[in-house]
Amino acid sequence: MKLAIISICIAGVLIIGAFILSKNSNNAEQIINMNNVSIVDGQQIIELRAKGGYQPRTSKAKAGIPTIIRLNTDGTFDCSLSVRIPSMNISRILPQSGVTDIDIGIQNAGTFHGTCGMGMYPFDIVFSD
Repeated sequence: MKLAIISICIAGVLIIGAFILSKNSNNAEQIINMNNVSIVDGQQIIELRAKGGYQPRTSKAKAGIPTIIRLNTDGTFDCSLSVRIPSMNISRILPQSGVTDIDIGIQNAGTFHGTCGMGMYPFDIVFSD
């Protein structure tokens, strides 16, 4: 009986440890991928991967520049195929694989919110001066 209890406790600790490591690696991936913003010919392009949500979940961009959100899909079959930007009344269905550009114009400093069609997968773009 004691052996069974000890085994269950050890298994619990291992599962919790794996979960914590998994969360930390996802955060590291988001930090590494923060370099998803580029300026080409005076236009800012923010690239997001749409599959199981939007990565990176938070992007940092410059305010006052014409901006495009570029959504990349590659075999995406979940609700991140439907992107919504409520503040601009934008709603688009993305292809299962491909690239879709959404022109959001010039944004002021602040946080810009988007989500999947079901509201399960949010993304933010923080515009600063």
